[in-house]
Amino acid sequence: MNRNFKEILKPGAHVVVVGLARSGVSAVRFLLNLGVKISVSEGGRQENLEGDLVRWLKEKRVFVETGGHTSELLTSADCILVSPGVPPGIAPLAAARQKGIPVVGELALAKDFLKVPLVAVTGTNGKSTVTTLIGDLLTGSGKKVFVGGNIGIPLAEYLAGPQDCEAVVLEVSSFQLDSAGEFRPQVGVLLNITPDHLDRYVSYGEYVDSKMSLFKNQQPGDVAVLNGDDPAIAGWLAAEADQQSPWPLRGEIRQYSSCGRTGIAACLNGTTVRIATADEPGKMVEEYELAGTPLAQAPNSENAMAAILAVRAMGCSPAAIQKSLAGFVPLPHRLALVAEIDGVSYYDDSKATNVGAVYSALGGMRQPVVLIAGGRDKGGGYEMLLPLVQEKVRAMVLIGEAREAMAKAFAKTTRIAFAEEMGEAVRLARTMAEKGDAVLLSPACASFDMFRSYSHRGEMFTQAVSRLGRQKGR
Repeated sequence: MNRNFKEILKPGAHVVVVGLARSGVSAVRFLLNLGVKISVSEGGRQENLEGDLVRWLKEKRVFVETGGHTSELLTSADCILVSPGVPPGIAPLAAARQKGIPVVGELALAKDFLKVPLVAVTGTNGKSTVTTLIGDLLTGSGKKVFVGGNIGIPLAEYLAGPQDCEAVVLEVSSFQLDSAGEFRPQVGVLLNITPDHLDRYVSYGEYVDSKMSLFKNQQPGDVAVLNGDDPAIAGWLAAEADQQSPWPLRGEIRQYSSCGRTGIAACLNGTTVRIATADEPGKMVEEYELAGTPLAQAPNSENAMAAILAVRAMGCSPAAIQKSLAGFVPLPHRLALVAEIDGVSYYDDSKATNVGAVYSALGGMRQPVVLIAGGRDKGGGYEMLLPLVQEKVRAMVLIGEAREAMAKAFAKTTRIAFAEEMGEAVRLARTMAEKGDAVLLSPACASFDMFRSYSHRGEMFTQAVSRLGRQKGR
């Protein structure tokens, strides 16, 4: 359905913002510029909201209901902007849809309100790194860039401002794509699809369709950058070729692969990225060197290929790209080297909250590993890790709610120990590691059973490793 949100969100229209997290607050800021009547429906209790936020909403004459979402409020709207954390199937939203009320997220606003070209990045793993890298490469090419979305500042926040950038780069989640409407990135990047969020999706196939919907509204002239090594993506493309997929891909498909093969637009030769231009598909005509950068090791070498293809589609020159690659600084808690103590390397990969991320981390390790894993199980199973654990993991230290299930899954593949807290886990890992090994925190689970967030978990790991270093120095 082709909706014009400039027409829908005109002065006097009633808009309900569902969910008052960061994206919801940004949506309110955006709507305040349009002269619409704004209401907010928040599932949490009012006493849990920050006092400054409550006062600000009151000053702006925004009606707020808390403690749940009522059909009465939602069905009174002309449009509903829903935050990505709100399950799309709840009864009040279903009732609104039944009445023909548009229920969309902030990505749906881009079609009618965004003034510059858009690059959007999704995938189960690596999307924050690639989004940041694309932003750095565009900036290094002399462009003024807004980088945000799921990675930080919501799109609605940018739309509410002067829109003074030349390009927008967004990290987008499957939750955001589910309510994206006619969202159309000029360059879409899909990194990988592995089981995740299966507590929200009916099936893995539904999750795959959600990720692939990034390209749903692309048109000829747009570019779709895809991981040519990913089985789920390959399966979807095969179904699309047989006209069995839910929608056709209309943009130019550019695939990358760690092992070059026919039809691939980018491949790896050691630490060198080789790419074919759109003018000469299949002929590798450009090279980018990753040696000496944090991008030289998998999975970041694959991330670099995706980013290079994206920014070449945006017109960046090879020379500017190479210069910016050399200066890239990785994000925290993503395969970050914390310390080397007694010949053992300690890596913080706390952002690896699902099995696909751990698979990528282990695949890139060039030394035997003592793996610290566990936390709150996300329902995806651990079977895909078995071959790599058997090949690379000398021992595992398991923590959190999932440790019993993980111990059962890996009992026949490696030595296993349990720890009650992160300090104990690091101490145990030290006793199990040998000189030349890596101790890798890569949990495959959510953090919320023991920690405030994955970053808090990573910080506790770093502190525990630092204590080991101080003890050695005494």
